[in-house]
Amino acid sequence: MSDMITADLVDLDLSADTKEAAARALAERMVALGRVTDLDGFLADVAAREAQMPTGLDGGIGIPHCRSAHVTEPTLAFGRSAAGIDFGAADGPADLIFLIAAPAGADDAHLTILSSLARQLMNTEFTDALRAAGDAAAAAALIRGDAPEADASGSSASASAGASAGTSAGASSDSVAVSTAASADPATGTTAPAPDGATAPAPGATDASGADAADARPFRIVAVTSCPTGIAHTYMAAESLENAGREAGVELVVETQGSAGFTRLDPAVIQAADGVIFAHDVPVRDKDRFAGKPTVDVGVKAGINRPAELITEVRGKAARGEVTGAPGTGSTPVERAGDAGDSYGTKLRKWLMTGVSYMVPFVAAGGLLIALGFAIGGYQINEAKPVMDHFDWGQVDSWGALLFQIGGVAFGFLIPVLAGYIAYGMADRPGLVPGFVGGMISVNIAAGFLGGLVAGLLAGGVVLAIQKIKIPPVLRGIMPVVVIPLISSIVVGFLMFIVIGKPIANAQEAMTDWLNGLSGTNAILLGILLGLMMCFDLGGPVNKVAYAFATAGIAVQDPSDSAMKVMAAVMAAGMVPPLGMALATTVRKKLFTETERENGKAAWVLGASFISEGAIPFAAADPLRVIPASMAGGAVTGALTMAFGSTLRAPHGGIWVTFLIGKPFLYLLAIAVGTAVTAGLVILLKGLRKTAPGGAAPASGDPASAPAAEQKQPVAA
Repeated sequence: MSDMITADLVDLDLSADTKEAAARALAERMVALGRVTDLDGFLADVAAREAQMPTGLDGGIGIPHCRSAHVTEPTLAFGRSAAGIDFGAADGPADLIFLIAAPAGADDAHLTILSSLARQLMNTEFTDALRAAGDAAAAAALIRGDAPEADASGSSASASAGASAGTSAGASSDSVAVSTAASADPATGTTAPAPDGATAPAPGATDASGADAADARPFRIVAVTSCPTGIAHTYMAAESLENAGREAGVELVVETQGSAGFTRLDPAVIQAADGVIFAHDVPVRDKDRFAGKPTVDVGVKAGINRPAELITEVRGKAARGEVTGAPGTGSTPVERAGDAGDSYGTKLRKWLMTGVSYMVPFVAAGGLLIALGFAIGGYQINEAKPVMDHFDWGQVDSWGALLFQIGGVAFGFLIPVLAGYIAYGMADRPGLVPGFVGGMISVNIAAGFLGGLVAGLLAGGVVLAIQKIKIPPVLRGIMPVVVIPLISSIVVGFLMFIVIGKPIANAQEAMTDWLNGLSGTNAILLGILLGLMMCFDLGGPVNKVAYAFATAGIAVQDPSDSAMKVMAAVMAAGMVPPLGMALATTVRKKLFTETERENGKAAWVLGASFISEGAIPFAAADPLRVIPASMAGGAVTGALTMAFGSTLRAPHGGIWVTFLIGKPFLYLLAIAVGTAVTAGLVILLKGLRKTAPGGAAPASGDPASAPAAEQKQPVAA
């Protein structure tokens, strides 16, 4: 940290009486050293950050901070106030003030050092040593973690105390576990034996006496901390929670989602956790990883100021069985960026699904608006004049035209959003600009959905390549706002316009012609394939590939008849699994547990609403019977829908958009037949299970035994 703070950046007699004056006094020292180029501009950024949330902390600490384009290199200034300055902390004024200045494009190494300082601030030995420091050089050495030679004031003793109390710059990690019995490997987030050799037993393990070892292990908590700038509060909350975890005797692992990036917790650690704490002021990334567990969700300052209360609260929720929604219950994909340990194929799938997840809401809104426009104004509504010039409040056709044209605008964003968020999944926010630019070029050159996919991948790759180039410190501040958007947009634009745009546009045209030419047997075979894909993983990646293919076909103001047939087949097949399971639980109740029968009631509504995930509870309990039965019913429905020639303009809605479906009665018949096939097949497969003598439940090795372990299974009638 030697390049971040020197004695010239320390004021042990800070005379300011307001937080604005304190920030100005410390910032002037940064300006004098050339660390800040525009004093007023930098202070405006500090004030904007302060307006988001006060930066005062309990214990007499103020940490005004920001990321700013006016900062040339990461810098830290320290001031000590005898009278104290109000930074908004609950326990009163702050006497230790740290002004943290980070460039807008600060590199990960410097941000990691700043996060290390934030952790040090939660150590009372460190802050006491700062209050006792005799001169500016000693205070700077304390903050750096140095141990300077002793001087006449004896300040070296304080410096040594601070150095031992603080965390070294290289010791900061994104995931740190604390426990009386176990610690975590920062690289993987997995727990490892404590130095004394004690280990935390695996869930459900038993000791030699046959007692449940889970009762002996410490309570396990995973936590996520994050704040708007990701420089200070994120890491201070992590340190505070870890310290409280030690005192409470719980095993606590923290994922810090800061500006220096973050390392995702090992899924095994999350799976083994008994509770979750979110201490954040910005959205938690990949939040669905923690679903299905007792959760406390608070602001980041609560994680700093009252960690013990949060631990007590999450333990209470666990004791009462209060959990968040089960994983996989959403009807659309969720954002997933590639993890470091993933294969390239896995990363590619996650990047593509990130783009699709952001595109789907535009498809749903635009598609439904266009479909409503047709329903209200008739099938000539696409020829209506612009409503800006011709709108009659009393004419139904005008309202139909309004809905149609709003939907058309929404559809105009589909390809740019797809490309932009594929790039975002690869390179985070710097990928958005070239991704959107490449996506819009794809629209302009008629490269369509395929062009959007390629543009997004190109944009993300170009940004990642630029970020690997070593940049002089003086340019880092303008990298994310000027250099990266400029260069990446030029490269992506050149490639899309000059090199690969035309071949992609030709491929898109060929695919459209092939789709339009489908008829008879070919159309039925496509319907079978799409039905199998929709029911294979019930809302998972394969399901979403089929759904994205269908929505891409109708994502224009005037889709072809074949594209609307594909959309109809996909939605109809996706409704079958939950409807089939609902019917099966109604017809043969004795084959299902009480919980499954209750899930069956909800599955009626979920299936009717085109939420395939309604069948997940059944598939999770008995995959070898439920998934094949669902796929069979989906394939039948997909084939019948294509054979009947039903069409659908809306990308979602289930039976609630039946009035927008071409040949609706045949469409509903196809769904009914597929539902009956799924229900009949799952009843047959469950009924064929071999039972033990006396009608007992099947052996535990049978995949279907888990949900019915406490009830007798009848032989098929």
